[in-house]
Amino acid sequence: MSPAPATSHADTDAETGADTGTGLPELAPRERETLRHIAAGRTYLQTARHMGLSKHTVDAYLRRIRAKLGIHSTAELTRTAIALGL
Repeated sequence: MSPAPATSHADTDAETGADTGTGLPELAPRERETLRHIAAGRTYLQTARHMGLSKHTVDAYLRRIRAKLGIHSTAELTRTAIALGL
């Protein structure tokens, strides 16, 4: 009885940043920021300039995010970020 609401509740908590079991809490603050920029449609270079980083650092952050969340494409990365409310 309570396991089903907990699963539904986990999706709702993604908006607040609470631990939802989706892997989001494992992301470092700069990784979250990078994910937000990419989900907003910015390129790696635009994201790097906005964050004061090199595009290689942005690429490294995104590779780590993909590994942590088990995501393989940029489209999937963007969809996940939007679903998580980033």
